[in-house]
Amino acid sequence: MCPTCAYASFPDNATYITLTRNVGWLVLTYRLPGSTSSARVAVWREVRRSGALHVQRSVVAFPEHAAFRRAVERFRVLVAEAGGETLALRAEPLGELDAAWLTGAWNEARAAEYTELRAECGKFLAEIEHEFTTEKFTLAELEEEEAELDKLQRWHERIAARDLHEAPGADEASEALKEAEEALERYSRAVFERTQL
Repeated sequence: MCPTCAYASFPDNATYITLTRNVGWLVLTYRLPGSTSSARVAVWREVRRSGALHVQRSVVAFPEHAAFRRAVERFRVLVAEAGGETLALRAEPLGELDAAWLTGAWNEARAAEYTELRAECGKFLAEIEHEFTTEKFTLAELEEEEAELDKLQRWHERIAARDLHEAPGADEASEALKEAEEALERYSRAVFERTQL
């Protein structure tokens, strides 16, 4: 937001969509005790984990949607446990520019998450190729790779659940995850063939 006015300012590289209906938002302001950095770190981690939009210092927003009610409550409890205070408000953007800014910032955050997921899927593919190159076909390694793929799948589910406004990068992330799943299937067959008597 523009610090000297009531109008939204737009990042140069933001992606915006036209809203066909007004989307409500849950806006939370919070104050933490000044003496403890561990509280600030815990709140920062929760903001990242929940997918909240960090609007400005000590202000976060979630789309008003049932999927985020638990995240809002978790955030409020965390701030209270740290000795802080939270004020939660229902809000609607004042106009089209404000709505576009909020939705654009929300989509930008989801697009960044999709990009990061694609990069991690790429690392996973490289790891599977390394296993083939080194001919490391053990059950222990297979279990490790299965656990890693499970993490990627759960991460994708969390991002997709937060992606209410069709952020860019969703299709590419799904395709990257599919490639990772296919690579693990190929590796599983190779381990099976080499470990069965």
